[in-house]
Amino acid sequence: MVWQIVNLLFFLAVTGYGIYLFYEAVYHRYLYVKLGKPTDFRKRSQGRWADFIAQVFGQKKLLKDRKSGVMHIVIFYGFIILQFGALDLIIKGLTNGNHHLPLPAYDVFGLLQEITVFLILVAMAYAAYRRYGEKLARLKRGLKPSIVVFFIYSLMLSVLLSLAFERVWMGMELSLYSPISSAIAYLFGSIPITAAGVLFYIFWWAHLIILLSFLVYVPQSKHFHLLTAPLNIWFRRSEPVGRLSKLDLEDEEAESFGVGKIEDFTQKQMLDFYACVECGRCTNVCPASNTGKTLSPMHLITKLRDHLTEKGTAITNKSPYVPEFAFSTHGAHALADSVDQSIEWSSDGITNIRPTIAWQKAMWGPDEKTPQEMNLIGDVMTEEEIWACTTCRNCEDQCPVANEHVDKIIDLRRHLVLMEGNMPQEGQRALQNIERQGNPWGLNRNDRAQWSGEVEGIQVPAVKDQPEFEYLFFVGSMGSYDLRSRKISRAFARLLNESGVSFAILGNEEKNSGDTPRRMGNEMLFQQLCMENIEIFNKYGVRKIVTACPHTFNTLKNEYPEFGLEGVEVFHHTQLLDQLIHQGKLTPTYEVKERITYHDSCYLGRYNNVYDEPRNVLKAIPGVELAEMARSRENGMCCGAGGGMMWMEESSGKRVNLARTEQALEVHPTLISSACPYCLTMLEDGTKVKEVEDEVKTKDIAEVLEMSVFGDHLKHKDHELEMEASKS
Repeated sequence: MVWQIVNLLFFLAVTGYGIYLFYEAVYHRYLYVKLGKPTDFRKRSQGRWADFIAQVFGQKKLLKDRKSGVMHIVIFYGFIILQFGALDLIIKGLTNGNHHLPLPAYDVFGLLQEITVFLILVAMAYAAYRRYGEKLARLKRGLKPSIVVFFIYSLMLSVLLSLAFERVWMGMELSLYSPISSAIAYLFGSIPITAAGVLFYIFWWAHLIILLSFLVYVPQSKHFHLLTAPLNIWFRRSEPVGRLSKLDLEDEEAESFGVGKIEDFTQKQMLDFYACVECGRCTNVCPASNTGKTLSPMHLITKLRDHLTEKGTAITNKSPYVPEFAFSTHGAHALADSVDQSIEWSSDGITNIRPTIAWQKAMWGPDEKTPQEMNLIGDVMTEEEIWACTTCRNCEDQCPVANEHVDKIIDLRRHLVLMEGNMPQEGQRALQNIERQGNPWGLNRNDRAQWSGEVEGIQVPAVKDQPEFEYLFFVGSMGSYDLRSRKISRAFARLLNESGVSFAILGNEEKNSGDTPRRMGNEMLFQQLCMENIEIFNKYGVRKIVTACPHTFNTLKNEYPEFGLEGVEVFHHTQLLDQLIHQGKLTPTYEVKERITYHDSCYLGRYNNVYDEPRNVLKAIPGVELAEMARSRENGMCCGAGGGMMWMEESSGKRVNLARTEQALEVHPTLISSACPYCLTMLEDGTKVKEVEDEVKTKDIAEVLEMSVFGDHLKHKDHELEMEASKS
């Protein structure tokens, strides 16, 4: 009886202290997050149960990597089950083995618990193998990533040994409902009952201390995601993923725009920092990381997290390490994890993230400056990293905890551009040209409609001449000025005319959509262009817009409504072409004998979930053989042109467009197709670098459909044969 009281008092003291330390660690990080700009969390929490359950309890994102996903599901649900086992074990220890958790079919629960322990041990063994056996480049190795392996293995073994010595102590018979603990009990069946009781309590206390130590360690490590990830998923953005936050440029009280210091991020963005799992899935798919640039989305988040932790500590005077003596050696700013720096290419032999990870490790370490003295841009994030992003959102699509990387990079760019007037020279030139002439090349703004006089056999009407139009064809700067992209505009105009759809263009009244300025951080120029375009739309009563540029499509569809565009439907040209084919208004008749691989534009696919319509158009064309790349649809790799990169030079690593072209060539196509003028330009350049432009053509979906509807390719071929015959 005395032993039970003493045991209970010690249990309450140790457990209470562990819970207190856990609370302190969580509370201190809560104070750091509170340093950010306020977020309306109540608004963000409306109507999201279905997706929340799918991602948290269905592990939807984790299953994108099936092996890793299954492993994580075993551990996730295993620990939920074992919480009941821990409670059962606590009751047994506090009652001297006389009571247990009052559950129906208790023997079945015991079997379930032991099966779960076994599966967790297997899952953790596989996790360790992936990290240290396969040596996946995206996974960190070293002390910190290994701690959790030791914690979980120790915890599982303490459960099994406690249950085994309980059987010996209590004289319980061996049972098939407890196969593992019964087997262990059989091995130790000859020891005295008193010794068995002592051993039970040794492992019972070991289990409790390991459990509480793990509890305290969790918020001070990447495993804080166990608490923050569900919150982060619940509070994820409800607006379209293609919409950036609006800056109030008229706010006279605003001290700065964009993010120039860590406190300029919002509280939701800071929650992202602490939700990161450090799984590296984002870096593994990032086109910048894949081609040896300095940007790594995972390190973007972890470096911002570490800096927030350090600066938050300095501002609040609340240490992140609890108890401090046990954790203070693991400084937030230090990356103590090892990385295999060998040049080992991915399975496709085209991309490699190791140089990027090695650079991050070499650059992010202890600094002589205090956290307050460190510059967010320069000391934490370099400008080279900030300008390497193509805004493709593949990182966000892969992230299992709903982290949002792109908005943070754009906010950093906004500060550089709006507050410091700082951006790469080529980008600055493109924005100046847009400001002066309405296009990135600085060509005469009055030549915008020049392409429309080049369309074979039809007149392209302007809105002034055809006020009763149904669709406004918003051509965009690429489709109006770029010689290659003009062919797409002409092809689409011919198809619209053939279908009988009433359409018109703005001609020289059209302005740049503003996508490029906004993604490059010049919010002021974007808002000016946006308001001017909306005014023109209202002037002509526009109700439907179609465009061949996914960047323009995304901006008009998702961002303009926040600035006053109402009651206007926005279509991408592949959506409308697919619809016209289904309605019988366009009939692909002539064979196009090509093996075609289709490249998914990021702004059409990941931003707006348009994957099937372009493929439907290709499948409707006689003679076409569709060959999918290994990275396609949601996991399609960026062409390298987004986020303003179309107008800037890549100064390090492999060119992104070259890597993407090599991925396309792997499926041996005779034609690479796209539905974006930016992508088409990048892929065409890629085929020229690979010197295969004569064997592998590049065409937009509209151009391929034009061939099938009008048969121009066959007429040209017949003409070439006649010319050859006449020569002979």
